[in-house]
Amino acid sequence: MIATQMTETTNDQSITKSLKLLSNGFKNEFATFVLSDERTAELLMELSTEFVQTNIPVVDEDKQIELAFMLMESLDIVAR
Repeated sequence: MIATQMTETTNDQSITKSLKLLSNGFKNEFATFVLSDERTAELLMELSTEFVQTNIPVVDEDKQIELAFMLMESLDIVAR
């Protein structure tokens, strides 16, 4: 029973190591994929607009949208 548990632990560690290697190998491609998807821009705009409305009391709606867009554009998605 102890030998089986040790084998499972070693196997789990090997799988985790393999997954980390895959993650490191594909992280830049994934960042590019995320940035190129139009849903990312839509979601970021929605979130930045919500953030501005909640946290920055700009009365003019056009200015809120402009500020939200500026905040959205200030973000970079990079693999670390």
